[in-house]
Amino acid sequence: MQPRNMSMSGVVDLAAVKAAQEAKSKAEQARAETARQGGGGAVTPASLVIDVDEAGFEQDVLQRSTEVPVVIDFWAEWCEPCKQLSPLLERLAVEYNGRFVLAKIDVDANQMLMQQFGVQGIPAVFAVVAGQALPLFQGAAAEAQIRGTLDQLVQVAEQRFGLTGLTVDADAGPGESPAVREVPAGPYDALLEAAVQALDAGDFGGAVQAYKNVLADDPGNTEAKLGLAQAELLQRVQSLDPQRVRRDAAEKPGDVAAQIAGADLDLVGGHVEDAFGRLIDTVRVTAGDDRDAVRVRLLELFEVVGADDPRVVAARRALARALF
Repeated sequence: MQPRNMSMSGVVDLAAVKAAQEAKSKAEQARAETARQGGGGAVTPASLVIDVDEAGFEQDVLQRSTEVPVVIDFWAEWCEPCKQLSPLLERLAVEYNGRFVLAKIDVDANQMLMQQFGVQGIPAVFAVVAGQALPLFQGAAAEAQIRGTLDQLVQVAEQRFGLTGLTVDADAGPGESPAVREVPAGPYDALLEAAVQALDAGDFGGAVQAYKNVLADDPGNTEAKLGLAQAELLQRVQSLDPQRVRRDAAEKPGDVAAQIAGADLDLVGGHVEDAFGRLIDTVRVTAGDDRDAVRVRLLELFEVVGADDPRVVAARRALARALF
């Protein structure tokens, strides 16, 4: 199943001034009451991923959403795409370190919740922010797309509702969530070295495959993720005619393919801000699938540069403004 609604377009409803102000006020009141009762302390990583049913929905999701965005994963045991998406969401919930909580809902056991959210197929992912629900996406999706959507969610939650997330104490409390457990890393030096050698030799396809081999066994391998993003970028621009690409990009500002190719060349040439700016400008003038294609490529370029780079941080903010 291909992902649908891989955007934060549902936030438009949340952005209605009156509704947002009312929700923000309620969230602040709820946080004040929690603090008065001595709550709001640090939580364990295990508590960032919870199973939710109809009986506990109000407390576990609605009330919790006044403190932190709650991402809902509708899944079922028989759903094959769910078996790939759910572990990824669990890992990201721990990695985001309290900026959102993941609530897992088994649709077979909770038909009423499925109907209330209007779920037509699974996996389906929603969010609840300050008591208000919005759709995120449906179907399997790439990690870069999911990260982009989550980044936008936590930014909207903080800016519009004052939800800055939970404080996580990795050492607090017994037990450990399955999402926290790590598989010992394998001996990847040889594969990573092979990928670098392939890059040096101009064998970008070979480098891509070598990095993918590492990530198939260790999805969180930072070096392989960065290398794969770089190798895929170099592979894309290998067959491009730079003069033609730049001419098309200049003459066709509304052509999504031309702008994406232009951004790839910008980045390879070291013009990072130009690449980001080109795609953000294109996001502003496109909609639907075209806008999503541009946004996804921008997220991929963020991976090439690195999430901590100040230029990426600034571009993420600009992207959020362009989308909303």
